[in-house]
Amino acid sequence: KGGCPAGEAVITAGYRLPARFVIHAVGPIWGGGNRGEDALLVSAYRASMALAAARGIKTLAFPNISTGVYGFPKERAADLVYGFFSSNCFPGVDRVTFACFDPENLSLYRAVFGAR
Repeated sequence: KGGCPAGEAVITAGYRLPARFVIHAVGPIWGGGNRGEDALLVSAYRASMALAAARGIKTLAFPNISTGVYGFPKERAADLVYGFFSSNCFPGVDRVTFACFDPENLSLYRAVFGAR
């Protein structure tokens, strides 16, 4: 009901999924970069991590938020996500996985996070 604004996140039960919880993060629709899109994208990840910490969630997986139909530039998003995760500490979180659904995002995430 009602949804969630860009930059925020909500948590639900995982129901039949192989996860206890699902965090639904809403990223911004790309509008050229002058509408606060960068801050909203980072805020979606921050809100998700805050919900995870509040529930004691130790492992999370994220898609490439907003880089699909919302049109956020993939390289810009990868740089912002790297900046956020490399400059913040998340006590209690053991693992964060990025589920890259296309070769371009996978290549970008490997490059910025230094994965081999």
